[in-house]
Amino acid sequence: MTAFAATVKRQIDQYFIVLALVALICLFGLLSDSFFSLAGLTTILNQLPALIVITVGLTFVMVVGGIDLSVGSLLALSAGIIGVLVTAHGVSLIVATLVAIAACVACGGLSGWLTARMGLPSFIVTLGMLEATRGGAYLVSDSQTVYIGPGIQSLSLPIDGIGVSPALIIAIALIVVGHVVLTRTVAGRYLIAMGTSESAARVSGIRTRPYRIAVFALSGGLAGLAGLFNASYLAAADPNAGTGMELAAIAAAVIGGTSLLGGRGSMIGALIGVLIIAVLQSGLAQLGVSEPMKRLITGAVIILAVLADHWRTGFAGNRS
Repeated sequence: MTAFAATVKRQIDQYFIVLALVALICLFGLLSDSFFSLAGLTTILNQLPALIVITVGLTFVMVVGGIDLSVGSLLALSAGIIGVLVTAHGVSLIVATLVAIAACVACGGLSGWLTARMGLPSFIVTLGMLEATRGGAYLVSDSQTVYIGPGIQSLSLPIDGIGVSPALIIAIALIVVGHVVLTRTVAGRYLIAMGTSESAARVSGIRTRPYRIAVFALSGGLAGLAGLFNASYLAAADPNAGTGMELAAIAAAVIGGTSLLGGRGSMIGALIGVLIIAVLQSGLAQLGVSEPMKRLITGAVIILAVLADHWRTGFAGNRS
């Protein structure tokens, strides 16, 4: 595929997912009287920061051809560390957050090291990390929800006159930074080259192992930040938090144009994918759809996203 054809195709893909988002909003707006209300839309947006920052980290990992299934459990571990340090040990929220994020960076870095240095599949490594860190979340919190109190909620409360929370502003800023890194920096070009062909990237002089470790560490750190956002939204640390969030983040990234095979990713597309997932779940909830049916429909969307990625990959292969 020529560079021009690839650019055109990316633009068509992004127009398509924007149209899909608009169509979903219009559909639920027609079916539910309260969906189009300003309060309803801001409520949806202010629930998204944790999923957005996790999707940013996963997009980086997927661009290099990896996968990180541990992010939901790392979110719970981070929230648990923050909750226990603040309530049981009197540690300031800032220090507790830094400790939690550092722990998650270490877990992500270990996953990256095992995949980069030991050659283990990232799917298996992060599946094991998912179980280990979920167990860590239960141990840290003694398998109990830790109520932190209203002091932590300022991050998730809408700012007067704007209607969106500081957490959402931070999450959108991370999308912008991630977009710039992927599209405007040498490191971003290296990551895409690694995802396209890691052996070719090594031959061209790119030290791929440090970059692979770094993206997994980044994914872990962003999952730790998501733990803060989740604890802020709930005013509590729940050891069950984040269950299944890795699947929603993967689906959002793939819907947004990130390839499961690596070598292609879009932060702006990932944000649109998050919005599609959020609008779908919120719209179904407002229509009174049962939880089993919501899970069925969300699962179908994930499968369709994978099929779309397969179609995009096949299209690129046929054109090259």
